[in-house]
Amino acid sequence: MTEEKQKIAIIGGGIAGLTAAFYLQKTILEHNLPAKIKIIEASHRLGGKMQTVIRDGFIIERGPDSFLARKSSISKLAKEVGMEDELVHNSTGKSYVLVNEKLYPMPGGSIMGIPTELAPFVTTGLFSLQGKIRAAADFILPRSQKEQDKSLGEFFRRRMGDEVVENLIEPLLSGIYAGDIDQLSLMSTFPQFYQVEQKYRSLIIGMKKTTPAPAKQSDTTGRKQGAFLTFKSGLQSFADAIADKLDPECILTGHKVTKINKTDNYYEIYLNNGETLYADSIIAAIPHKVTQSMFSQYEFFDNFKLMPSTSVATVALAFPKEAIKSDIDGTGFVVSRNSDYTITACTWTHKKWEHSTPEGKVLLRCYVGRAGEETIVDLSDDQIVKIVLDDLNKTMDITMEPEFFVVSRWKNAMPQYTVGHKQRIGEIKEHMLTELPGVFLAGASYEGIGLPDCIDQGEAAAVKVLEYLNLNKEAVKR
Repeated sequence: MTEEKQKIAIIGGGIAGLTAAFYLQKTILEHNLPAKIKIIEASHRLGGKMQTVIRDGFIIERGPDSFLARKSSISKLAKEVGMEDELVHNSTGKSYVLVNEKLYPMPGGSIMGIPTELAPFVTTGLFSLQGKIRAAADFILPRSQKEQDKSLGEFFRRRMGDEVVENLIEPLLSGIYAGDIDQLSLMSTFPQFYQVEQKYRSLIIGMKKTTPAPAKQSDTTGRKQGAFLTFKSGLQSFADAIADKLDPECILTGHKVTKINKTDNYYEIYLNNGETLYADSIIAAIPHKVTQSMFSQYEFFDNFKLMPSTSVATVALAFPKEAIKSDIDGTGFVVSRNSDYTITACTWTHKKWEHSTPEGKVLLRCYVGRAGEETIVDLSDDQIVKIVLDDLNKTMDITMEPEFFVVSRWKNAMPQYTVGHKQRIGEIKEHMLTELPGVFLAGASYEGIGLPDCIDQGEAAAVKVLEYLNLNKEAVKR
């Protein structure tokens, strides 16, 4: 008699969903478990925000372009799917902060804007004398009171003062989340800063003591390796490699889940084409508002209606090298809100990622849109490009029109972890344990927006599914 297989549905084919599918399939096959998976993706492709344009020898990322090398989960998965040899470190170089129409080198030894070396901080022109004196108060201020969550802005302004926050910390942190640091949650974004402050009292002293010395790694040419990694063939190739390892019969693209209904024994998954699928367990690897709409009958998801998301766009511009008459020695800059610029950051991609650009060419990648400044994303491509070029020509002399450009819009794509986010997610998961047993969340809306964070969530969700279905015990027996 054939053993009936338990059905696992993974809704969402971004990196979290792909990771969950890969590790579930791997465990099922290795232990011959009585289960099968189905990954359901509304669009006609897998990979989510990992989208790469390859044109005229350029490799252009539409979404994220890299990840921190020290976060090992993505490198581990790359090895599993045969992409380890495609990993490449960024080239190192100066980075800058644009404040009041001037580019200032990032102070050496700063970790997310917190100095671990005093000399570069004291000598930088980024801050006035008064701003530096105010930041030095960190050495004598008492620890924060142990209390509930607070905003990044409140925490850092208390320790370092407004000027350091506005001119250095805010451009760095808001660039990661495209958010307002006076709304973003400390405990959901950078809890390590709070932990360091509680242990050492001074944030500066604590960061100096806890930050490891940079590894002296070099590539084959003897150059120092950067802290970031990407794939030589583009991030989309990584998503494609994971998908290629999956059984094609388990992949369903171009189908949107409209509603999920719980019965006594299983879940009914309604698709937009009128079809109904059935599952014993579900991983919802999708944005929070999509999750809420699929489970709209459950009021505990209503918090997701109030959770904001920011719209952003990336603008890649390709030029011949001779088009840039006034270049800068570095790999990019972030922009302070105190500057009259629309772009929030710019990467000289041809310098940071040399594999991305043909010889004799230049690739600039700019970012627009953040919390409170999202209307630019709705402009036409030509309008956005003109605004970006006007901004760039304030710091460099560009004498030609771009050979081509790629504008990528990400509407409501950056979930905002506002104050209290961690507690709200915890409460929702508690409700799910009793009211939606066997349903698990994974993805950028929940417990980390970076690629490694989403991979970690996908793998953790896969483990939870196996535990819920008692398949982990089956694996041990077999």
